[in-house]
Amino acid sequence: MFSISMHGFFVEENVRRQWFNPEGILKAIGLREGMVFADIGCGDGFFSILAAKVVGDKGKVYAVDVNPDSVRSLREKASEIGFDNLSAKVGRAEDTVFCEGCADIVFYSIVLHDFGDPLKVLQNAKCMLKSSGVLANLDWKKEEMPFGPPVNIRFSEQKAKSLIEKSGFGTANIMDVGKYHYLVLAVA
Repeated sequence: MFSISMHGFFVEENVRRQWFNPEGILKAIGLREGMVFADIGCGDGFFSILAAKVVGDKGKVYAVDVNPDSVRSLREKASEIGFDNLSAKVGRAEDTVFCEGCADIVFYSIVLHDFGDPLKVLQNAKCMLKSSGVLANLDWKKEEMPFGPPVNIRFSEQKAKSLIEKSGFGTANIMDVGKYHYLVLAVA
């Protein structure tokens, strides 16, 4: 079910799919063909690969993670599938701005609480997004459960919403996306 690496934990795809519907999440955030999607803290690229399929050849997926092994795995998967529309790099989210005003969606998947400076990461997202762009934060509910990060480091829905709005985004909306996760959406 889980495997632990020195940089964090990886969850098997079938387990993730028991927790939430990833294609449904991408649809809910408005991802379509031809869009530019930035996956910040992408891990092994679970959402990056799915997004690359949706945006197609006319779109682009940017992905970043601090774990070189995860980024290497993502690059290998993208190459095997033949996704030339995906660019992955090793780096800190606090130091990453892929482009200015070019992204349709900046996405965080259960990682916002992991960043050393989440406010800086969100401000970077604001810089990357088009004026009509969407910020999407999928995260763990702040409640006890037998897996996931410790409850004390998780962000509640209200804390995530507050941070997002503090970083300059419009009113954030919160959606329930399963038993263990919530999704916060905000416009640039």
